[in-house]
Amino acid sequence: MPVTAHGAGGLRIDKVGALIAALALLALVFEPFVTFRANRIVSGKGLGLTDIFTAGQAWAFLAVLATGVLFALLRSRPALRFVVGVVLLLTLCLLLGLVPAHLVTADNPLARVSPAGGFWILFFAFSVLVTDAIAKLSFGPVQHLLALALAAAAIAAILSSGLWSGLSVMLEYANHADTFWLEAARHIELVTGSVAAAVLVGVPLGVACAKWSALRAVALPVLNIVQTIPSIAMYGLMMVPLGLLAARFPLLDALGIRGIGVAPAGIALFLYSLLPVAASVVVGFAQLARESVEAAVAMGMTPRQRLFAIELPLALPVILTGVRIVLVQNIGLATVAALIGGGGFGTFVFQGLGQAATDLVLLGAVPTIALGLAAAIVFNAVTELAKRRH
Repeated sequence: MPVTAHGAGGLRIDKVGALIAALALLALVFEPFVTFRANRIVSGKGLGLTDIFTAGQAWAFLAVLATGVLFALLRSRPALRFVVGVVLLLTLCLLLGLVPAHLVTADNPLARVSPAGGFWILFFAFSVLVTDAIAKLSFGPVQHLLALALAAAAIAAILSSGLWSGLSVMLEYANHADTFWLEAARHIELVTGSVAAAVLVGVPLGVACAKWSALRAVALPVLNIVQTIPSIAMYGLMMVPLGLLAARFPLLDALGIRGIGVAPAGIALFLYSLLPVAASVVVGFAQLARESVEAAVAMGMTPRQRLFAIELPLALPVILTGVRIVLVQNIGLATVAALIGGGGFGTFVFQGLGQAATDLVLLGAVPTIALGLAAAIVFNAVTELAKRRH
């Protein structure tokens, strides 16, 4: 059998697979799989699979992971790569869930087990395998939404099964279960409220900027300056005037508009959101086909009719892209709002930093990342559907 430049026996190396193999090698050889601590705040010790399980179990797990990595290294059908990637991710989650039973005993009930660098690198590598397969399969918007739903269902099944109940982050959740969902709801409300307000104001502003260049020359640079202000500084700038207004008008204070809390956080997020929304409208209108607008004029449509029947629908995919950017941006920025009493997942992040409790930080950070990723996938799908429609 001839030997090619890509390997022997017709086997060919996949470029993405080579990256996955390199990451897996780094994770399995040089990085600990978990961190074991005597309690929640003391420094921990990194442990590999051979330090956790018996020799036979550890080598069996390593063999499974190595086989999957070797498969990823070689070119194969995208559908098969997708299945193997999902299996590897589920295997990794199963391994992580089995660790506490081997390390936390009745003699050390306060011990904590957390995923370490090795786990996170492997999780990233196998996620790359899945996403690369999805890209090669050319998933449409419906398939992307279905994949997101299946991923959410798998995570929900793992959490409800109790497989991860022994992990430190889940113990932190158990300790904060009464406030976790309240903060989650506040985080979502803060994000959706600020984005909705930005759309209501930013879309008309963007339309006006697209129609009148003089307004565009003033409004967009001013909004661009707002974008350059660091988030913590922006929150601080909101505190003083709102605090003075609340002191001057008791009704505002009764309505919750004061120097700290949701009000300054929401206004700051709203201001950050205006530029991407307005700019996306301007770009969308600039890309309109002249023939469509001229045809609408020839049909006798009024400017109002052209705006709502032709221009806005055709510019919708670009506008939705701007809204997606704003949504994902605000999900992250809302975390910082906890510093001024805005609540949300940032509450756990900053509590964890103050207590040197890494897993409490994860309790706030991981849902924030997951929420941002889910929002991006959903809006990408909606944008693609809008493009297909028009």
